[in-house]
Amino acid sequence: MSRIRVLVVDDSVVVRRLVTDVLSEDPEIEIIGTANNGRVGVDKVEELKPDLVTLDIEMPEMNGLEALQAIRKRHPRLPIIMFSTLTQNGASSTLDALALGASDYVTKPANVGSITQGMQALREQLTPKIHALCKRGALVAPIRPVTTLRSRIVPTSAKAPIERLAEHRDRTRFTIASPSARDRTARTTTGVSSSTAVPPPTRPGSRSGRVDLVVIGSSTGGPNALATVFAALPRDLGVPILITQHMPPMFTTLFAERLSKINTIPVAEATDGMIVKPNHAYLAPGDHHMLLEGGPASPRLRLTQDAPVNSCRPAVDPMFRSAIKHYGGNLLSVILTGMGSDGLDGCRAVVEAGGQVLTQDEQSSVVWGMPGHVTQAGLADAVLPLERIGAEIAQRVSKGRLTGAGAARRIG
Repeated sequence: MSRIRVLVVDDSVVVRRLVTDVLSEDPEIEIIGTANNGRVGVDKVEELKPDLVTLDIEMPEMNGLEALQAIRKRHPRLPIIMFSTLTQNGASSTLDALALGASDYVTKPANVGSITQGMQALREQLTPKIHALCKRGALVAPIRPVTTLRSRIVPTSAKAPIERLAEHRDRTRFTIASPSARDRTARTTTGVSSSTAVPPPTRPGSRSGRVDLVVIGSSTGGPNALATVFAALPRDLGVPILITQHMPPMFTTLFAERLSKINTIPVAEATDGMIVKPNHAYLAPGDHHMLLEGGPASPRLRLTQDAPVNSCRPAVDPMFRSAIKHYGGNLLSVILTGMGSDGLDGCRAVVEAGGQVLTQDEQSSVVWGMPGHVTQAGLADAVLPLERIGAEIAQRVSKGRLTGAGAARRIG
């Protein structure tokens, strides 16, 4: 099997060396070139045809956002991982990059601490993501900009217009084109075999009962996927939404603010003790699991820093299990794109409690790890392309509450 060919674009000699040294340790990865600014990086993409690009944001001549846009115009399916600093400006720029079509991001090694710590962080963060995004033999969904997630103020060199959803909703919808046969190249699952020729399994006798709470889990590719889902939700959905997106502190604060602007459903970064209300959404903050406490009439959020689950904090499984304790089977759980298997045990518990499960399909996922594990375990009531999930959530919530199926419990 051929090795994964990586191009490293960063103006820092130290970072280029660290990344090259760490990735060269992996026998399945080959560094085919480096570039010291975005302009050279764009040229080398055309010259070297890499399988994946790592891209810094702050660079001379052409910064990372500009380079990303230039690459995406010609290579909508090429995996691109951004290097991010754990600062407010770094988080904002990284969210801009994701909105412009970056596949994922990792912490810039120069900001982690010592060189040894930086190299270890790269081994733990970057290498697994390269393998996940460049899994061989799977379909690659084109990654298209979601301009509604862009910040109101971006670097002046980032020339793409910032558009509001209220004025440009149709123009900014995220859509997935069916990949052609020649696009069957690198990427998707982590431990989930690709089976694109066979329809994914769904649960026999899929349920469609009462829904009092929607719980959503996502990771790699999740910010854009969540933007697409929320753009399709009605403001009077009638139930609360809890979201766990694998994301560090500060990033979740900014992401909640941006997501809240996409639709009239308010999205807040959760705080401990916050009351859960219908027609509101709550995002788990970075480095905290988000749970529920209190009775069903007045549920509240509880944040903990218990041990990571599935190597994640926040994690999807604890949120799902906590929701079951308070809502029983009156749950609609949704698993969107992401690497790993977080959410699998939680969805199994939801099914056992009598709730419903939706998963994103492989063709529209950036990484079909989380939804793939749930789907192939036979737990999904429906496996859907991303652009249909928001409408499906609204339909199932409305149908269940109109018919009064399941327990007739309402929340305050």
